[in-house]
Amino acid sequence: MAASTRQQKVAKLIQKEMSDIFLRDKRSLLGNAFISIADVKMSPDLSLAKIYISTLLAQDKQKLINTINDHKKEFRKLLGDRVGKQLRIVPEIAFFADDVEERAQRLDDIINNLHIPPAEPES
Repeated sequence: MAASTRQQKVAKLIQKEMSDIFLRDKRSLLGNAFISIADVKMSPDLSLAKIYISTLLAQDKQKLINTINDHKKEFRKLLGDRVGKQLRIVPEIAFFADDVEERAQRLDDIINNLHIPPAEPES
């Protein structure tokens, strides 16, 4: 089912604000890892935001996601301070690793390893 216009607007707002929070407010928590918010999916009632994170320069991506999830109350508080005037209720947040890069690499490997015999000449 496609997301409603309201869901898309709230997701875009949360994506922008969470990106800013990671960039400015929580740099010390992340170390030298570069975090980008790949996508935000909102529940139909806008009570839950699933935030998909893409990481670069992280030694252990899953450990970084776990660290971020351990501090999600702090992130939600910072998010609430930023969007409190625009949203009636600040949604619960959950962080997930974005695995688009890994899937793309796997597909490239499969395509590169295909053995396609040459076409037979037509008579």
